[in-house]
Amino acid sequence: MTSQPTSTATRAFPDDHAAADPTAVAYRMARGGEEVTYTRLTERSRRIARLLHDRGLRHGDCVALVMENTPRFFEVAWAAQRSGLRYTAASTRLTAPEIAYLLQDSDSRVVFATPGCAVVVRDAVAGLDDPPALIGTEGPLDGFEDLDALVAGLPGEPLDDEAEGIDLLYSSGTTGRPKGIEDALPLAPLGTPPGVAKLMQGRFGFTKDMVYLSPAPLYHSAPLRVNMTVHRTGGTAVVMERFDAREALALIERHRVTHALMVPTMFVRMLKLPDEERLRFDVSSLRCVIHAAAPCPPEVKRRMIEWFGPVIHEYYAATENHMFTAITSEESLERPGSVGRSLLGIPHVLDDNGRELPAGETGTIWSEGGPPFSYRNDPEKTAESRNDRGWATVGDLGHLDEDGYLYISDRRSDLILSGGVNIYPQESEAVLVTHPKVTDVAVFGIPHDELGEEVKAVVQPADPGAAGPELEAELLAFCREHLAKFKCPRSIDFEDELPRHATGKLYKRLLRDRYVAGA
Repeated sequence: MTSQPTSTATRAFPDDHAAADPTAVAYRMARGGEEVTYTRLTERSRRIARLLHDRGLRHGDCVALVMENTPRFFEVAWAAQRSGLRYTAASTRLTAPEIAYLLQDSDSRVVFATPGCAVVVRDAVAGLDDPPALIGTEGPLDGFEDLDALVAGLPGEPLDDEAEGIDLLYSSGTTGRPKGIEDALPLAPLGTPPGVAKLMQGRFGFTKDMVYLSPAPLYHSAPLRVNMTVHRTGGTAVVMERFDAREALALIERHRVTHALMVPTMFVRMLKLPDEERLRFDVSSLRCVIHAAAPCPPEVKRRMIEWFGPVIHEYYAATENHMFTAITSEESLERPGSVGRSLLGIPHVLDDNGRELPAGETGTIWSEGGPPFSYRNDPEKTAESRNDRGWATVGDLGHLDEDGYLYISDRRSDLILSGGVNIYPQESEAVLVTHPKVTDVAVFGIPHDELGEEVKAVVQPADPGAAGPELEAELLAFCREHLAKFKCPRSIDFEDELPRHATGKLYKRLLRDRYVAGA
């Protein structure tokens, strides 16, 4: 196993791999078992592109995907990508009003939906003045046109005006209404990979012989973009319909998986499996396990490196692609908590007055020279993300060390101000999640008459029956053994499950709002 493999990938589009090896598998579904070859992916995406073209969609128009992890997802995504279109993938957890907002904000002309999302999509478009066309992707659906029937008689040849499209993705809405993150649409010749795709291929050793485990929902930016980078490279993706810790390990062994992208909560759930269960699986095929999307407690990462070997790579980025940092296993052990040095964009840490802070001091993280982006239909938010030097921020807090390694403290919106002291909830979360009786934890500030805010924790216990005053006292004592008392929660409540996005992001706002309303 190597920590920094190099890439030999030269091709950049599924069509190339279909031509080179018509039987090569682009992806297979973990539970359903369906395999989709590059030949089928190319042919189907061309037919769907022809369908959209016949419906009048042209370069820059937008389509929406409200789809679970099914074999049809990539056929639709690649159809839009090869047609010079924008495409927005919506979370399958959204309500009808939330989906309606995304469809209106993105000006989506067509919505593709799976059966599990059909009802909420129908409800979402019911109140729209100019509703998009509805197409069902897995057979006949009430109120939807059937994709298979629509493309059955269409030619499988490419369009005359093929060009690279681009995704139009929305923030997860953890701090308010989602923002559409809009990049420029250069309409590059087909096969021109995005800059981040080339960066990931080289940094993480994407090769034609790779087998990639995709355990997260495809509508999220990282799983979508990484899977499509795998397809540009010519590898095979194994797509999980939903994440299960034991199943993920079994798939790694069965398919000799070489690469995977996970989030820290997946690490935690695998580590919480009984040793005799998790250690029975052969994970020696792994060459690179990438993690991102949420902070990883240093102790969790250390245990994963001990288990999987020095193949754990972390990157820090955002859907905005304003910055990209990366760190290897060896570097992580030397600098616990760091997300690495920047490969895209120059990081700066500034105070609230725009003054650059020295190494070790925490402030807002800004990126100089990263790719430009804007928030769709929101020039005010776009302006707020820039400073007078043209640097960009997504509002994360952190610091740099003297060697330029970046450390993330928290989102500014999650910062707790208690008695005039800044408290970063990530610190106590990183401690509490390592306790054997804890499955998940959220720490946030709630109103306090004297202090302004006090530190509150909500824990998902491993054994729901253990929730109560005794476990609360045990966890508070455990936290105080490892952190200064002022950083620790004053009290702990218990929930059967925390409102966590399937990609690992925690909806703290939903928890915090309950206490604010109660206050």
